[in-house]
Amino acid sequence: MTDSLDRTTPSSSAELPARLAAGAPGWNSKVDVIVIGSGIAGLTAALRLHEGLKSRREAGTILVVTKDVLSAGSTQWAQGGIAAALGPGDTPEQHERDTLVAGAGACDLEAVRVLVNEGPEAVRELIALGANFDHHDGVLSLTREGGHHRDRIAHAGGDATGAEIQRALVAAIRAAPEIEVIEHALAVDLLKSADGRVCGITLHVMGEGQRDGVGAVQCRAVVLASGGLGQVFSQTTNPAVSTGDGMAIALRAGAVLRDLEFVQFHPTVMYLGPDSRGQQPLISEAVRGEGAFLVDFEGNRFMQGQHELADLAPRDVVAKAITRRMHETSHPHMWLDARHLGAEFWEHRFPTILATARAHGIDPATQLIPVAPACHYASGGVLTDLWGRSTVPGLYATGEVSCTGVHGANRLASNSLLEGLVFSRRIADVLPDELGPYADPGPDEREPGVVDAEIRTPLQAVMTERVGVLRSATGLDVALTELAALAGKQGEIGTAAWESTNLLMISAALAAAAKGREETRGSHWREDFPERNDDQWAGHFDVTLVDGRLQLAFSPSPATDGEDDQ
Repeated sequence: MTDSLDRTTPSSSAELPARLAAGAPGWNSKVDVIVIGSGIAGLTAALRLHEGLKSRREAGTILVVTKDVLSAGSTQWAQGGIAAALGPGDTPEQHERDTLVAGAGACDLEAVRVLVNEGPEAVRELIALGANFDHHDGVLSLTREGGHHRDRIAHAGGDATGAEIQRALVAAIRAAPEIEVIEHALAVDLLKSADGRVCGITLHVMGEGQRDGVGAVQCRAVVLASGGLGQVFSQTTNPAVSTGDGMAIALRAGAVLRDLEFVQFHPTVMYLGPDSRGQQPLISEAVRGEGAFLVDFEGNRFMQGQHELADLAPRDVVAKAITRRMHETSHPHMWLDARHLGAEFWEHRFPTILATARAHGIDPATQLIPVAPACHYASGGVLTDLWGRSTVPGLYATGEVSCTGVHGANRLASNSLLEGLVFSRRIADVLPDELGPYADPGPDEREPGVVDAEIRTPLQAVMTERVGVLRSATGLDVALTELAALAGKQGEIGTAAWESTNLLMISAALAAAAKGREETRGSHWREDFPERNDDQWAGHFDVTLVDGRLQLAFSPSPATDGEDDQ
């Protein structure tokens, strides 16, 4: 990790809860390791930790906590697949290059090398675990997505890769009775010992099972794998559970969050109308990988000449091009033309997307698909080293909740599942040897609080309008002011209010980081600073919470791709 320069930036005037107000724990438990989250990152960590602990001693107890059921979360919605250098002629070095170019000079080179070099073995282990990927004549089927110069995307069920991976991992968890699972449970806050080490969590079990209400679980380490922050915005591809809980929990515990301004907006999300809210249907980049292309209302293929890869340019390039064309033509969306693929191909290759589109009255085999960018993936999160360690002892993070440095300013398509897989394995390699003794929570002098659950809709509105695809100093100032006003609306203790408080904290941190970065880089687009500026902004914004106030510090780092891909 890089030491921050003495270059701090005021964040927002919002006074945020230093911890969530909650009732006293009504029950207690004790385990070795708690894993928060049940997607590819969380379940891989739990399974590998189970193996690692068993190899070191007779027993090791692991608890998986998930806000919904085990099969919920973002992994099951992943359509395109998982990227790795598995095909003939492909190499980790080529995968590295594509990742760095997409990351727009903000990637951590060593993290990228870990990803691309360990990725192929990790995918093969996932297949050995029971994940059924698509094959043709006995050979693993690979396709291409935006930013890739090789066919390296392994997929399952055509466009149901995430669902198949989730199925295989859940089956493996169910086959390991030593791994305890608590579903319908919201992690409230981390517990820390007097010496500052994480020693447990408080959580609220939402009316399911024997442990109702708030409880406390003592442990020797916590692994955050709780996913992203998509519900910060009005339209997102993320499920309803993606309310930034893990990032907010870590922030309140004193952890550093990095690169929050780099939120990837997927360019081709099905447009359902101006009043549509929440999770929106994703039209996978793999559809363009198979030959679909973007057109405007006059039928012009506007991606031609925008980038050497045209419709398969990195996602930030495509999202910006669509947004720019929407502004120029005063239309609320653009079109994706995949009619030439034919009904038979659609039914075989993209059955899930086809069914979803038809359910909304669009037949992609005969009609253009209306598309517009929507929030898709958080490239930033809880800062970790190459082994998943956060800046707080005893707290590890993996998957979308983390910031390993792999994605930089713009995630390369289908690298997310791979990141969760690779870095969860690395956590499991070191954590069993790093477990400290159990410790009791120390005195907690932090001021508790919770905001009104009803702030969620106006929060999403201001984030979408002011901190979305296109940003400016004026808009960001308005957002920070409005978020500060929302922070003053106190509410009643409960799940909805806790989620709204988490959304507020992450929104304020995201907007503050976006205000600080006065350039355009990757998925961060400032209309008042339209150029990338490596001389001044080759580095990272780190966010911490100090006495209920957000603090920003800039950490410089050299550009890694050596060229301007804007």
